[in-house]
Amino acid sequence: MRLRCAVLDDFQNAAGTMADWSPVQDRVEVVSFTEHFATEDELATALAEFDIAVTLRERIPFRASLLDRLPRLTLLIASGLRNSVIDYAAAERNGVTVCGTQSSSTPPVELTWALLLGLARGIVTENNALRAGGPWQSTVGADLDGRRLGLLGLGKIGSRVAQVGLAFGMEVTAWSQNLTEERAEAAGVQLAASKEELLETSDFVSLHLVLGDRTRGLLGASELALMKPTAYLVNTSRAALVDQDALLAALHAGSIAGAGVDVFDIEPLPADHPVRTAPRLLATPHLGYVSQRNYRTYYGQAVENIEAYLAGAPLRRLG
Repeated sequence: MRLRCAVLDDFQNAAGTMADWSPVQDRVEVVSFTEHFATEDELATALAEFDIAVTLRERIPFRASLLDRLPRLTLLIASGLRNSVIDYAAAERNGVTVCGTQSSSTPPVELTWALLLGLARGIVTENNALRAGGPWQSTVGADLDGRRLGLLGLGKIGSRVAQVGLAFGMEVTAWSQNLTEERAEAAGVQLAASKEELLETSDFVSLHLVLGDRTRGLLGASELALMKPTAYLVNTSRAALVDQDALLAALHAGSIAGAGVDVFDIEPLPADHPVRTAPRLLATPHLGYVSQRNYRTYYGQAVENIEAYLAGAPLRRLG
């Protein structure tokens, strides 16, 4: 009897075309789920008859309460090599091997700039007006050349965002709790004296930090109030870095010029979520990692992980 593999959150129904599953098809039946399971009960029911699960990024928490309900599950594959929503101890206790895949940091860099440029030049507003026969030119774009880009986080993604900003002729400054002047200079940017100084002086602020105890709620109402009323905020990292209620309040009040957001407190967003109707917001449905190259890596290496697991030599183990 063949094993059964569930591919979760395959919204674009892309898993079957982004990888060659033939090396395992004689031993594994692959089933893609294109709809998100919103509750643990729904997920437990759907996965009850599966031996393998492939999950994208950190969308679905595999907590102990879920893993304890999946006695048939033996292999869990997560895209990326870091996942904070899997209970590794519970997986081990339940005999579940957890493996990951590689992931490129280039797509979120590119999406960061898509959002930033879209905000600066009013792309969505102007496109919608043009297609609807509306007014010819209704916005005046914000310039990038000579303006200040403030980066909260200067790691792998943040440093590449900085390079693009410098290419646009922007003055780039950065801050994080562990950032040193030497690292900032190596990236060609200035080290901000403080988070507050960065927020007060930047025309564009972009977040590129790992979510943790020290960074959760890094920007609240008091921090957002420091930003210029002409400044824009971009977040392609994690929603919880920013107090979501405070951000919505700032957008409704017009205390900042706008925000570009790719991450949310609930994903997928409920139909009645207030983010969907917030003014001054350019939002995308967590597309940071969604690119052809990443998908080919995720699903291609998922196949490799299944092959290796069946051969008794799991690859890229996590935990």
